[in-house]
Amino acid sequence: MDDQTTMFGGNGEGKILKVGIPKGSLEEATIDLFQKAGWRINRGSRNYFPSVDDDELGCSLVRAQEMSRFVEEGILDAGITGRDWILENDSDVEWVEELTYSKTSNRPARWVLIVPRNSPYNAIEDLAGKRISTELVQFTKRYFQEKGVDVRVDYSWGTTEAKVVEGIADAAVEVTETGSTIKAHGLKIIHELMQSRPYLIANRDAWRNPEKRRKIKVLAMLLKGAEKAMGMVGIKLNVHGDRLDEVISILPSLNAPTVASLHQSDWYSVESVVSEEVVRSLIPRLLECGAEGIIEYPLNKVI
Repeated sequence: MDDQTTMFGGNGEGKILKVGIPKGSLEEATIDLFQKAGWRINRGSRNYFPSVDDDELGCSLVRAQEMSRFVEEGILDAGITGRDWILENDSDVEWVEELTYSKTSNRPARWVLIVPRNSPYNAIEDLAGKRISTELVQFTKRYFQEKGVDVRVDYSWGTTEAKVVEGIADAAVEVTETGSTIKAHGLKIIHELMQSRPYLIANRDAWRNPEKRRKIKVLAMLLKGAEKAMGMVGIKLNVHGDRLDEVISILPSLNAPTVASLHQSDWYSVESVVSEEVVRSLIPRLLECGAEGIIEYPLNKVI
């Protein structure tokens, strides 16, 4: 048994599903998502091996860049990491579920080719024979090879954009969501190589194990349900039958509102799930339509 296997507490055998949580920029957002899905993860003093309130689950904090390799090797049964790092490592894993959450928004991360704003480079072909700086070395090499453009790709230990600004590199492949920081540094985007979102991935052997596969699929379902509930709230109200159709006509819903008659009454209870951002304009309209007793409540999961 090698040092990495010892570090993560075994080789994935047994009843406990060993899951990797991405350490770094996605760490807080991932732990929050797990909590909404029903699992409380407590990092405490054991920072790399947090506790979780599930006897069938074991968690380890792992850098996203290394996650797919540990999952492929069976050190972990499953883990969450970006599509970018799975492709960078060319890992043979089961792609279980794409997730859309991120540290700032639901936008995908974009890996883009950047050059100085006043440079003569306007297309990927213009960089033939030039030096590219990036953290995503192997993927970038394969990408340029597939495009038939011969470049030198150097690993960047950080401050990748600064290398282009200072002339250390002719261009860089860097990750961004909005591109605003790139523009602020006097650089421009001339090509997008890929978009990346978090993925729940699984080790092939763990996926073939019926018990572990069941647990991974439950994990995927509840994480996706928690993600779907982000930005959604429940709305419940009462309305007289004479104005029921009027209320329903303006009430958004996932499929259709739930309507139930109140006991021995001409009034109805109406319930729906709506986007949180529309509530401030929706409630005044509901009141104008005769709605009463309006209740708004948060949601943890939408399955």
